[in-house]
Amino acid sequence: MSYKLFLDDFRFPEDAGNYMHPRFKSLYNDPDWEVVRNYDQFVSFIERLGIPYVVSFDHDLADEHYAPTGISYDDFVEKTGYHCMKWMIQYITENKVKELPKVIVHSANPVGAENIEKLWFNFKRHYNGTTI
Repeated sequence: MSYKLFLDDFRFPEDAGNYMHPRFKSLYNDPDWEVVRNYDQFVSFIERLGIPYVVSFDHDLADEHYAPTGISYDDFVEKTGYHCMKWMIQYITENKVKELPKVIVHSANPVGAENIEKLWFNFKRHYNGTTI
């Protein structure tokens, strides 16, 4: 786990550093981020290099994700950051990854961000049957 992965359809890490909590500013201003723009790139990158030590998630990765509230995740053609988190959890579980990455959610979508954060929190509580 020697790299940082930034998932966002159009922003760059330094953009997130401008609106995230100040404690993250130096992290996002570090030039050593790998940037991926969608689900397929996210999966491909992790399959090739393994789990990063930091992952920063955006939720909305396509125009259709900005649709009005009330649309189900199953209704989307393009996958969201939430789908990426689900896939990463499956990868971690299947590969028995011992060291979990630090996860940050930089999404401007408050509901989507909360969904990703809750999924990760619940996974960490139960991974390997212990609290992490």
